[in-house]
Amino acid sequence: MLSSDITVQQAVSDLYQQHNDWLKSWLRKRLDCSDSAADLAQDTFMRLLVSRKVSDLQEPRAYLSSIARGLLIDRYRRRALEQAYLESLETLPEPLDISPEARALIMETLTELDAMFDRFSERTRTIFFMAQLDGLSHVEIGRQLGVSTNTVRKHLVQALTQCLLLMED
Repeated sequence: MLSSDITVQQAVSDLYQQHNDWLKSWLRKRLDCSDSAADLAQDTFMRLLVSRKVSDLQEPRAYLSSIARGLLIDRYRRRALEQAYLESLETLPEPLDISPEARALIMETLTELDAMFDRFSERTRTIFFMAQLDGLSHVEIGRQLGVSTNTVRKHLVQALTQCLLLMED
């Protein structure tokens, strides 16, 4: 094992010992479930360990809460996606129920979409969802986020390009 790996592991271990209880409490307030809070806290520290960005953290709690917030958003987004899928299944007539193979293909596609959205920057993801799900115009998105319309267009082009590339595959 490289000494840099040991240094990163020790830094994450120190952060874990110092901030894990605080992070679980922070998450528990948002989730109302101590088990889910513990799981997300663990995922936060795993993300930190994998990213190896632990040196020179000036505000570790702010950084940890930022990672946890992203994971929390991902969790809510996945749940909403799963719920929408299940609700759409409920509307199908009984004889037209989807085969297990079709269901597997749909779930695979949803998983690919979710992975694609994870590759977007937070701003690109937010802009894409505001445009596609909320139906907001470029000007409205720019106004709400405090960015220029050109910035909104740039992020939408990036997101739509990724969508098109996924469709080609």
